Amino acid sequence: MFNKIAQKNKIQKSLSQEEKIRKKKLIDICQSGFNFPNDFKPNTTIIQIYDLYISKTNQYLKTKKIDVSIAGRMTQKRIMGKSSFFTLQDADGKIQIYVTNKISPLNFYSNEFKKWNLGDIIGVTGSIFKTKTGELTIYSSTLQLLTKALRPLPNKFHGLSDPEIKYRKRYLDLISNKESLIIFKKRSVILNIIRTFMLEKNFLEVETPMMHSIPGGATARPFITHHNALNINLYLRIAPELYLKKLIIGGFNRIFEINRNFRNEGLSTRHNPEFTMMELYMTYANYEDMMQFTENLLKTISEKINNSTQIHYGQYIFDFSKKFKRLTMKQAILLFNKNIKYFDLDNIEILKNIALTLKIKINTNWKLGHYIIQIFEKTVEKKLIEPTFITDYPIEVSPLAKRNSLNTNIADRFELFIAGNEIGNGFSELNDAEDQKKRFHEQILNKESEDNQHIFYDEDYITALEHGLPPTAGLGIGLDRLIMLFTNQHCIKDVILFPTLRPI
Repeated sequence: MFNKIAQKNKIQKSLSQEEKIRKKKLIDICQSGFNFPNDFKPNTTIIQIYDLYISKTNQYLKTKKIDVSIAGRMTQKRIMGKSSFFTLQDADGKIQIYVTNKISPLNFYSNEFKKWNLGDIIGVTGSIFKTKTGELTIYSSTLQLLTKALRPLPNKFHGLSDPEIKYRKRYLDLISNKESLIIFKKRSVILNIIRTFMLEKNFLEVETPMMHSIPGGATARPFITHHNALNINLYLRIAPELYLKKLIIGGFNRIFEINRNFRNEGLSTRHNPEFTMMELYMTYANYEDMMQFTENLLKTISEKINNSTQIHYGQYIFDFSKKFKRLTMKQAILLFNKNIKYFDLDNIEILKNIALTLKIKINTNWKLGHYIIQIFEKTVEKKLIEPTFITDYPIEVSPLAKRNSLNTNIADRFELFIAGNEIGNGFSELNDAEDQKKRFHEQILNKESEDNQHIFYDEDYITALEHGLPPTAGLGIGLDRLIMLFTNQHCIKDVILFPTLRPI
């Protein structure tokens, strides 16, 4: 009993004075019969009220006597003796509410309404009118407290500006910052546009497992969990690629999956351990077809979301009606590294010295392509501002992509970069089972040197591939980064409702 009393006292001491007052109010109203009612039914929303009546005159509104019932959160309040104004906010917007001491029941205004706090959730029934300043307002006939808020909202003048609190308490961010609410609504709209686009192109949406017996489809450190009943380790997927290609082998022609992937790696403005991707596969197509497909997808999103093919991102304007720039990886390196000559890119010793100069951590088992990709990532990626496809990736870093028929040292692969961010990765799929088997074995031999103990030989995928994968092109798009682009955000945490954060 003593421990329970001590704990209760500790909690009470941690509460602010305002929180103590609010808690006392809740106790008082509960004793008077308040039980968090669940029977109030709004018949409209604030945005619907504005859409229908903002253009009407006050005389029209008075004549029509339009009654509405809405619910939301009290965010501002002005007590003026026998009457008051407060602001009600729902998921769509805000509207002013007018209440007087004539509201029923008797003494409700002074005994109950005046004691309500900002943040309380309220049901309002009343008629629409306009004030002398022309502000659309509801003259309340009845008010009902639906939920008592025990903690105060952020300061109404400064909002919620601390990014740490924004990410940890997203609910406060959404209440306080209209811009955040708009971003996440826009995110939902963009995802729906993408789905509609894919369905109109005759793609079938599918679902594949999020727990894998071995990690595959990409090279990344996985999250590991344990299945008690089977007594085996399972891995949260780092990519759905191999399962999706098994479905193509099974007979599907066009499939896509909007999926959550998990990579046990660092945090940055572009990386979150849990992220959203779309992967799609299209038979009888190649990586050139997929580049055109990607251009069309981004153009469509822009047209639907902005009514224009142009978008603003920071100081840049991108026009998705124009053909995207295309550079081979070597061309891009030479373009942004004037000290590197064309023939240097075929000399492993010269590339090794360049890598050392750039302070790149070198692996003793690296081949020529490993140096090329590292130099590209270090010196080029961030400088690719306008929409640019980088092609001709080294075969050493493209284990699932088809070899180029004219140059077997490169893959029929591309990555799309916009504003210095990688947006998508696509290629003609490797459908030679013997070549795929050889590349898997090479990965296994090199996994010690790559400091990645989670690369396994996927025998099940090889077995599936031996049944025959049609000529196929695949594409993976990072949807969080894509949404950053279309909402003009420069940190991935601003487009993920609940990003992964370091412990306090």
